Amino acid sequence: MNKSDLVDAIAVASGLTKIDSAKALDAAVSAITTAVANGDTVSLVGFGSFKGSARAAREGKNPKTGEKLTIAATTVPKFSAGATFKAAVAKK
Repeated sequence: MNKSDLVDAIAVASGLTKIDSAKALDAAVSAITTAVANGDTVSLVGFGSFKGSARAAREGKNPKTGEKLTIAATTVPKFSAGATFKAAVAKK
């Protein structure tokens, strides 16, 4: 399922137009992105949680030359699935 398919599914389930469904989806994704970028955790009960996770600096290797290099520490987004979501996927 891609974004267009998801917008269609939202429109059918909510009774909104496709344009309004796309706006709602874009707004939700934007709100989640902004909150996680600001260090907050976004919890959707039954679905899961979005949060930032610190990744420590580490040593890597250039695949072309084999030269060792340092990969800087960074913060990455992380998603943890909720119990209801896990159970729904496990049934398949």
